[in-house]
Amino acid sequence: MKRGGWLRLHAALVYGFLYLPIFLLVILSFNSSRTSAVWKGFTLDWYVRLFQNRLLWEAVTNSLIIAAATAVIATALGTAAALALHRRHIRGRIWIEGLLYAPLVLPDIVLGVGALVLFTALGISLGLGTILAAHVGTSISYVVLVLRARLSDMDERLEEAARDLGATPWQTLRHVTLPLLMPAIVAAILLSFTLSLDDFILSFFTAGPGSTTLPLRIYGMMKTGLTPEVNALSTIMVLVTGIATTVYLRLTENRI
Repeated sequence: MKRGGWLRLHAALVYGFLYLPIFLLVILSFNSSRTSAVWKGFTLDWYVRLFQNRLLWEAVTNSLIIAAATAVIATALGTAAALALHRRHIRGRIWIEGLLYAPLVLPDIVLGVGALVLFTALGISLGLGTILAAHVGTSISYVVLVLRARLSDMDERLEEAARDLGATPWQTLRHVTLPLLMPAIVAAILLSFTLSLDDFILSFFTAGPGSTTLPLRIYGMMKTGLTPEVNALSTIMVLVTGIATTVYLRLTENRI
């Protein structure tokens, strides 16, 4: 087989490994059987039951609220930290960077236990607020990493030109720096949102009564038998993600 054929085969295997489970999940969400082993016919009953499952939708709502808040707060704080570390000479900079990047290499279970011990020692009741704090604390590291990569490639002469033309530091930041950083900021928002929405371990250790997230709810459902309602929910999430990605790419293409 020629080299081009091997490359196409390799690409097909990789894409199959990545997307075949998602394709099967979508197909099985329309299966009338409760088990995925046997196809008994097409049905929309699982979607009807999904919208009637109050506990599952409460978990979805909690996850979306936490993920959206995490994306906004972590991106704002991470962007400020990245700008400060890139532009200013700060004493103890290496130690600050070490603390910022530590969550990237520490196991999630260590971070989860540490957060639980901290909140317990401070007498803070576990709930949505503690989950949000834990998610923000870990997501900031990813935001700083993304923003600093963009800052290192950015042409600083554009900022210098703005200052030479009489722009104040705030005007330079608002009209020059932030627009240049916007692709990285959007990427950081999406990354933080996804990491928070998908997180299980930190949420497991920092959740309290009435603050169950979607991963925790699905984990609880698995103990009593996972129903195709989860397949239906996952299909809707895949559809929404696909639409949002398509719209973003179209807007970006038109802007270019």
